[in-house]
Amino acid sequence: MNNIINDIRDKARQLLAEGKVDVVIGYEKGSLPLKATPFFAHSPAEVDSLIWDETCENNLATYVAKTPGKKAIVAKGCDSRALAVLLQENQLVRDDLYIIGVSCTGVIDQRKIVAEVGEILEAGINDGKISVKGMAGDKEYLFAELKDATCQTCRYPNPVLEDVHLGETIAVSQEAPAFADVIALEEQSAGERQDYFKEQMSKCIRCYACRNACPLCYCQECFVDCNSPRWLTGGVNRAENLFFQAGRVLHLAGRCVDCGACTRACPQGVDIRALNRKMTKDVYTMYNHEAGISEDGKPALNEYTTNDPEQFLVKE
Repeated sequence: MNNIINDIRDKARQLLAEGKVDVVIGYEKGSLPLKATPFFAHSPAEVDSLIWDETCENNLATYVAKTPGKKAIVAKGCDSRALAVLLQENQLVRDDLYIIGVSCTGVIDQRKIVAEVGEILEAGINDGKISVKGMAGDKEYLFAELKDATCQTCRYPNPVLEDVHLGETIAVSQEAPAFADVIALEEQSAGERQDYFKEQMSKCIRCYACRNACPLCYCQECFVDCNSPRWLTGGVNRAENLFFQAGRVLHLAGRCVDCGACTRACPQGVDIRALNRKMTKDVYTMYNHEAGISEDGKPALNEYTTNDPEQFLVKE
């Protein structure tokens, strides 16, 4: 891992020293254990703060369009897919973007740790093992035990779009996605699904952390912030929470890259991914489309073919 960190720092230092970019967007060690935070290096002297490990969970594509000038970004697979979608939607200029690709073995799901040892006081990562000192006890984990659910189903750990690749690539099967989690939810009765989402939406406090963490929620004014028309009240209730989350899912149809940033950002542990994954499955099944696989690809809902399913037009 140290070799990759050194390679990232060397490349960032070179790009900044040669004036090829104005800023390098990567990660630095956060103030909390097992937390990395986005970092913006503007000079060669600052690049020594850059890190790379299993705590680098943010999708850095969120910050690219908001950062002026020429920029480099340290991108894992899901970050690069989000960049591809943003390029398709003309939110980025490719000539202003330098992508430092790094393969990702996954990120840590801290909720699994907190559930067992309470608040994390100290932690360290060494040779694939995570040692944790918590409020309720100490424990050592294998990384495989803590891998985020999104990473467990990821088929694109290697960047799909990059200008340079640092470190080794990861061999991964490119078979069609199984969507076992979505199928299990679909097999439940309507009442069971309704009860599940009632429970999930009851936890939502509509802080919009999910929206803010999403690299593809870039509207200058979100529909929930509109006053005319006014879609939602200022309060928080289960029905309006579902309306907000369903609205996001529909806006992300054929665009979501399943990076999991929304779920990890949620302070309440709402299963936001369940809705996103259902839409992703439907788009894949009906249109054979996966978001952000290629910069040249077209969004599923922006392209028409004579073979498109049109069941909604046919009355059986």
